[in-house]
Formats: sequence, C-alpha cells, structure tokens
Amino acid sequence: MAKKLYVGGLSYETTEQELKDAFSKAGNVESAVIIIDRMSNRSKGFGFVEMTTDEEANAAIEMWNGKDLGGRNLIVNEARPQEVRAPRSGGFSGGNGGGGRGGFGGGDRDRNRRSW
Repeated sequence: MAKKLYVGGLSYETTEQELKDAFSKAGNVESAVIIIDRMSNRSKGFGFVEMTTDEEANAAIEMWNGKDLGGRNLIVNEARPQEVRAPRSGGFSGGNGGGGRGGFGGGDRDRNRRSW
C-alpha cells in the first residue's frame, strides 16, 4: 500500500520532476506534487511524495529528512490526513459578505441642487 510523505522546506525553484527524481533514489515513487499558490502561481515551498511501500517511505524519510535539496534543508515525514475545515463564508459565494443595494436614497438627484 502506498504511503504519502509531506516534504517541506522546498526551494521555490524545485520542480515536481526534480522532487520525483530525488525521492526515486529511495524507492518507487508513485507521485510527486508541489503545492502552488493560486494567487501568485508560485510554489508554497512544500509538497507531497507518494511512495509505493512503507519500507520505501521509511527509506525516503531516512534519506531526505534534514538533507539538502536545491540549497534548502528538507523536512520529510509521514503526511497526516487533511483536517476538515469549516466552510468559508462571504466572498463571491454568498454568505454574509454580500453587496446589498443600500445607499443614499434615490429619486431626483437635481432636486437638492441650487441654481445660481
């Protein structure tokens, strides 16, 4: 059964292929993903590597945790399941952050103007 590893401390220039190649030295890599920031389209400096077996995952942790890759010392450990987060409110999806139509009255705009 595959085991997913968290890899932190990645250089922003590290590619998924470089990450996969590095971890393949410890065993068979099923997938390697670097998390990208949606706003800047740039690496967030961490990712996940999925190794085929527990033994290969343990070997990868031993091989790479605290070691240099791309000029940065990596943090490698077993990935924890993603925590369930409360749904977001506001924004574009509705909720309480809406753009209502309140305002400053209406009607005839010229009514309050003075004519000199």
